[in-house]
Amino acid sequence: MEQFDNIDDYIADLKGKLQGNPGCGNTHYNLGVAFLAKREFMEAEREFLEAVANSPKMAEAYVQLGGIALQRGDLDGCLNYNNEATKQRPFFAVPWGNIGFVMLQKGDVDHAIKALKRSLKYDPKFVQALSTLSSAYMIQGDFEEAEVTLAKVLDIQPHFGPAWNNRAIIHASREEWSKASECLKKAEESGFDVPEELRSEVEANC
Repeated sequence: MEQFDNIDDYIADLKGKLQGNPGCGNTHYNLGVAFLAKREFMEAEREFLEAVANSPKMAEAYVQLGGIALQRGDLDGCLNYNNEATKQRPFFAVPWGNIGFVMLQKGDVDHAIKALKRSLKYDPKFVQALSTLSSAYMIQGDFEEAEVTLAKVLDIQPHFGPAWNNRAIIHASREEWSKASECLKKAEESGFDVPEELRSEVEANC
């Protein structure tokens, strides 16, 4: 996109290419990504649907469609699109991570952990999947496994706010209030919105 002054010029160029070759799945996909950058979700969704209509094996487009579904609160739609992505590219880590996230939101922790582990088998440094896995372990009450997983997250990405927040929860559960407070500070420094209830609990006990 460097050769364009702005994203609107890029979009105009892609639309021009589609006039000459309307069945190019890659161009529809790139146009969808450009619309996403402008947060024009309906236009992006239309282009990603065109992408998979013309290139049915384009797993990335299914993942993007899943993200749009999630953005509007459609967990089942997100799940279905990511499942389709895994059928097209079984060893693609991202849709497995997304499936794990959705299953956790739906309360199916065992299924979530299974999908997240599969995602990490294909990409051991997939931070989002590692972080979600730590949350799943915490829901199960397995704080030791959660802590091991969080250490991996922060080793890869030291300023990953959700991981510091989860680590604070673990310290709070052990009544290690000063450590919990330090973790919350790091979470906030990373731009993460710490839940007010957790912040209040930690501050009251420091």
